[in-house]
Amino acid sequence: MPKVTVIPPSINRTTRQSTTTPTRRKVAAYARVSTDFEEQLTSYEAQISYYTNYIQRNPDWEFVKIYTDEGISATSTKHREGFNSMIADALDGKIDLIITKSVSRFARNTVDSLTTIRKLKEHHVECFFEKENIWTFDSKGELLITIMSSLAQEESRSISENVTWGQRKRFADGKVSLPYAHFLGYRKGENGLPEIVPEEAETVRYIYQRFIDGLTPYKIANELTAQGVPTPCGKEKWSASTVKSILTNEKYKGDALLQKKFTVDFLTKKQQINEGQVPQYYVENSHPAIITPEEFDFVQSEFQKRCVKPYSSTSIYATKIICGDCGSYFGAKVWHSNSKYRRVIYQCNSKFKGSHFCTTPHLYEPEIQEKFLQAFAQYFSQKDAVIKNCQFALTRLKKQESKKAELQDELVAVNEKLKDYIQHGGENFDALNAKYEELSAKLDAEETAESDRKRRIAKMQKILLMLKKTDSVLETFDESVWNAVLENLTVFHDGSLVFLFRDGTEIKV
Repeated sequence: MPKVTVIPPSINRTTRQSTTTPTRRKVAAYARVSTDFEEQLTSYEAQISYYTNYIQRNPDWEFVKIYTDEGISATSTKHREGFNSMIADALDGKIDLIITKSVSRFARNTVDSLTTIRKLKEHHVECFFEKENIWTFDSKGELLITIMSSLAQEESRSISENVTWGQRKRFADGKVSLPYAHFLGYRKGENGLPEIVPEEAETVRYIYQRFIDGLTPYKIANELTAQGVPTPCGKEKWSASTVKSILTNEKYKGDALLQKKFTVDFLTKKQQINEGQVPQYYVENSHPAIITPEEFDFVQSEFQKRCVKPYSSTSIYATKIICGDCGSYFGAKVWHSNSKYRRVIYQCNSKFKGSHFCTTPHLYEPEIQEKFLQAFAQYFSQKDAVIKNCQFALTRLKKQESKKAELQDELVAVNEKLKDYIQHGGENFDALNAKYEELSAKLDAEETAESDRKRRIAKMQKILLMLKKTDSVLETFDESVWNAVLENLTVFHDGSLVFLFRDGTEIKV
């Protein structure tokens, strides 16, 4: 009969440590809190102290380190530097055992939790979750972790949904909150609402004024950088996108459009621009305004205008001077560029294009300025009449009632009937569809008319403001007056110039 001798294992197949020679396990702990609140910080410090003593008291364990993350959410391991450093050290063989208070402290994302634990297990690193008494090398460990992680993930989902509901309830109630640390011009007031920071508000007004003066966001950004004005984030260098965001943010006129973005996934925290997927809320007069509504609307219309037609900030004359022969803009041309006779002239950009040459003369900059001063003198002589006409036009424009809301309500009603038809059928689809298209066209026309009305109101406001500030006829050319009151200048073949002012007044020089 064969003789069988049992050779006991000398290496633990999970820990890879010798079973005959006592070895100390290299042990680390992980501590995390997800907010910066004082009570959480106390818990955070307590975790560090507790696990340091807990590991050092065990003679079979060799203390490695306490890895920590403070004020970080556990729904993803992406931004948890302490956690990621611990895993990297464990995979490098520096750790044999990781101790954590609970599964939820380790991760609230089931996929992250299981993936990490399995990766550690492959490298013979065990995890111990004290609260649940789970050892990951135990045969039941992975099942228990799957269940506990799933529960933790659902808890995160529930918390996220509650937070989202609370935010949307605030939006529906018209409560406004700003990212004050990165928002120029406002700080959180005693009542919790935004209040104006005077010195920052001056920077905001400067940005709007320079844009109205004809500068692009890029040029304004360069000016602010050169002047040493700090950005909303406190940096030295301004970007055109930062200036543009200030120029297009309705909060500077005292209103607030809420829920411009929404969270797509509570695990990744990924946000998406709201293009109609969730409700938005527009709150009028929600807080003190830095910019008047008229100035804000004028800037928005100017943005649209610059997108539609060519625009350049290199010269205040660009896109302002029109050829009376062909309708093209005048542009700057350099004569004798490499000699002492170098001159900059302005002439029709299409003067020598096609079979017909434009006969309009070229102009020199001093000549343009001189003719404008003559035209403005005539315009200023009618100052009282112009102010009266502007005020009358403003009153009339403001009294015009918008039918936008009424049309939107009708459109919603027809849309609901169309949905009902799709679900239950009927015989009026063609009539309903025709009505929907008709209302859509009317709404588009009304929105265009309302935009034009706001632009004209802003023009009248700008002219009134400039005329009231100007006490006498200009003796020297003023760039800000040129930009504020002049719509365009048309040059004709006989050399005559017709100045069209923003209120519709035409003066021939």
